[in-house]
Amino acid sequence: MIKKMYPYLVMNGNGQEAIQFYEKALKAKIVNVQTFGEMPPNPEMPLPKEAESRILNAHLQIGDIDWMLSDTFPGQEHQSGNHVTIALILDNVEETRELYDALKEKGNIGMPLQETFWSHAYGQVTDQFGVIWQLSADK
Repeated sequence: MIKKMYPYLVMNGNGQEAIQFYEKALKAKIVNVQTFGEMPPNPEMPLPKEAESRILNAHLQIGDIDWMLSDTFPGQEHQSGNHVTIALILDNVEETRELYDALKEKGNIGMPLQETFWSHAYGQVTDQFGVIWQLSADK
């Protein structure tokens, strides 16, 4: 039985910056952050200096939603893609516009925020970290 399912974002060495961005833009609560440098040392696999401050795992909350974030390990390939998006349903148009404006900072607009037949305000934006967000107002 599946107990929980989390969106899990993988960053390319800029996880600390992403956490700060999502904390501000999405009002995310930081539950826990652990860096690669906090792992117990392994003499057989010494940790490269550039990995020490990278995010091993971060647990964040937005409202009732838990999600996680990590960095790639130095040397691992990182590829942004469009095969996964995160859809957020907000209470009203004003909140939707506020969040849309915050996420588009240094990002790209996929679909301008506008009224559609299914929502009073719907838009898509790819944030500065390559994450695609779909925003929709409930009312």
